Amino acid sequence: MKTVSMSGSPRANVGKKDAKALRNAGLVPCVIYGGEEQIHFSTPETSFKNIVFTPDVCFIEVDLNGKKYLTILQDIQYHKVNDRILHADLFELHEDKQITLPIPVVYVGSSPGVLQGGKLVKSTRKIRIKALPKDMPQTITIDLSPLQIGDMVKVAALEVDNFTIVEHPSTTVCIVKTTRNVAAVETAAAEGATEEAE
Repeated sequence: MKTVSMSGSPRANVGKKDAKALRNAGLVPCVIYGGEEQIHFSTPETSFKNIVFTPDVCFIEVDLNGKKYLTILQDIQYHKVNDRILHADLFELHEDKQITLPIPVVYVGSSPGVLQGGKLVKSTRKIRIKALPKDMPQTITIDLSPLQIGDMVKVAALEVDNFTIVEHPSTTVCIVKTTRNVAAVETAAAEGATEEAE
């Protein structure tokens, strides 16, 4: 799993007036929870550029005066008008405790069914994975090369390596569906075979 670094400063005051002053200075009030106590800090809004404006899931290593916390982004609040970040909640990770995250599905290879005119329908964009932080995968890879028209990939068929998939095994990840053009060709071929037989 990719880790993004973030530096911040502990907050002495946690009231609304202090939070407003931080935002006016281009800083985001944040809190880390999940540990022994909540930790309030602030960080420049630009720190979130590689965290929220990407489809990737990542860990966030927060450095507060030399002390580092491995976290994930749990919740983020935006201004309704200008979309500026108002507040962020981060959850502290522990190497001996499993976590559950939605991991993006990545498709590789070319489906013969699609090359024959079928349509690839991606039913699931992310799959929830439960694992220790060190075992959390960056993506779930689906190989399309075996898929003919009518074939589908279900969660039960996915390979698991040191993690658990928290989805129902019968959940469809993707399917190669037939199209009108393919159906028309198949019908014409079938009619032609019938005429030859007659």
